[in-house]
Amino acid sequence: MVFSRLILLFFTSVVFGLPLFAQLSSFSANAQRQPIPKLRRKPEPEVRKPEQEVSPGDVISVSTTEVMLPVTVRDINGGFVSQLTRDDFRVFEDGRQQPLSDLALRQVPVDVVLMVDASSSVANNLDDFRRAAEGFATRLAPEDRISLIKFDDRVELLQDWTKSRFQLRRALARVEPGMFTRFNDALMLAAREQFNSDTKSRRAVIVLTDGIDSGRGATNLETAFQALLRAQVAVYVVSNTEISRATKRAELDSLVSGSDAIARFNQLRVDDLREGLRVLDQSEQNLAQLTAATGGRLYKPTTFNALDSVYAEVADELRHQYGLYYTPLNKVRDGGFRRVRVETVNPAYKSQTRIGYFAPKN
Repeated sequence: MVFSRLILLFFTSVVFGLPLFAQLSSFSANAQRQPIPKLRRKPEPEVRKPEQEVSPGDVISVSTTEVMLPVTVRDINGGFVSQLTRDDFRVFEDGRQQPLSDLALRQVPVDVVLMVDASSSVANNLDDFRRAAEGFATRLAPEDRISLIKFDDRVELLQDWTKSRFQLRRALARVEPGMFTRFNDALMLAAREQFNSDTKSRRAVIVLTDGIDSGRGATNLETAFQALLRAQVAVYVVSNTEISRATKRAELDSLVSGSDAIARFNQLRVDDLREGLRVLDQSEQNLAQLTAATGGRLYKPTTFNALDSVYAEVADELRHQYGLYYTPLNKVRDGGFRRVRVETVNPAYKSQTRIGYFAPKN
């Protein structure tokens, strides 16, 4: 499948082995409704289950005519740029430049859902997560809120919205290891339950996971992705795929480097490891596109000891984000998807935000 011109504008800096978004129709001058972007899995040889549709009740739309975009700006060295003014930004909606008022830039608190995959891939390192999560909380502003979700074979809300770091610490102590991974259901819960009110805050999910769903839940990745876009949530993924990949490759190398007899004896394990590596590669592709499309970021630490620095970097990004407001020129309240692009006057700067939003619907 060929990427459309609009998708290329958003993802010129991201390289994927296979395209995961559905092809989008090109923008037209009469502001036609834009197709909803979709995540698609890499085709598998076995029969795939039918993809679920998003029902009208899933929609969480902008309830006013004003749109807020959380925007992160980095320089050519990857450092945060935090001294820009309204005149430094250009906002385009469906290819059309939007006017920015004197109040376009505002300080906005952030609501953050911390999510942890407590399945077997992370279970032995939950203490590293607890320590990193507590350090993350200390870096937020006093008015920012946090909630905590744990998922494995179940999805549990361990802490509802709070500004209390003490309550978060108590909730973190209740994170216990489990089996399997209902990753997609956890994303859906965060989008529909934690971000179902019309607050004025920025919204973010930070999740520690390998992103490999066990298929035991009720939601597929595409449905969860659309729900996150509707809820205007930026997703930051701290992925342990590199850690798992290194472990699997080391075992695989040890099995295939021996004699032919040993390799044949362990053929089932060799095939299992190769399949595991393929699934990790596919998961990374999905996670990369999910985070980029929602305005977040994908982190791939090589050890669990690096979680402290990764979570600290996410907190720093949230502190340096701009709350960019504008009133769309397109006044049609049809519930359609509007594609958004943010640029800076300085071409050396790179801006990061979600790919769009859902308009209000009467």
